Amino acid sequence: MIKVLIVDDQIMVREGFSVLLGAMPDIEVVGEAVNGREAVAQVAALRPDVVLMDIRMPELNGIDATREIVAADADAKVLVLTTFDLDEYVYQALRAGASGFLLKDASARQLAEGVRVVAAGEALLAPTVTKRLITEFAKSADTAPKAPAVAQIGELTERETEVLVLIAQGLSNQEIAGHLVVAESTIKTHVSRILVKLGLRDRTQAAVFAYEARLVQVGR
Repeated sequence: MIKVLIVDDQIMVREGFSVLLGAMPDIEVVGEAVNGREAVAQVAALRPDVVLMDIRMPELNGIDATREIVAADADAKVLVLTTFDLDEYVYQALRAGASGFLLKDASARQLAEGVRVVAAGEALLAPTVTKRLITEFAKSADTAPKAPAVAQIGELTERETEVLVLIAQGLSNQEIAGHLVVAESTIKTHVSRILVKLGLRDRTQAAVFAYEARLVQVGR
């Protein structure tokens, strides 16, 4: 069973998600939290496999809560919830350590699948999210690549760099394999090596790294 903690300040949202996920045979809702501060405490007490985290909440917002949760447990998996795919805080939440992003109007199937994907250690990073990441990064006043990022790029092979760019563009392993005309297992190996070399947790962090290192150009 995948244990899930639902964090949202709106009771109707929490109850709705609880009902939808509770109907799944492989998912169990182990708790709910009404704000980020309560979420941090609940995660420590309940040890859920996945945290569904709203962004805009009182006392402690979802971004800061995610940052605290990940800092306490590097293996924690947070799936960010928001009303719009243009939420101005999505980029910050992913940088804080969230493993993915999901709209609140997602269907029951999409919600359950999102939980399963994140629980399995993958990152839920849809093309619409990558576009938003690029937009947010373009607004940053600091337009120069970060020095550590530039230095780390040199540790990657040419093919690994190519795979990293495709990850940042929102492609799945299967899609990358098709694009490069290689086996999907080969791409999985490349992704694993990229994460190890760059010291990253998952594909989401890899995508953010690619934007910050200017491997992905705005508008492309």
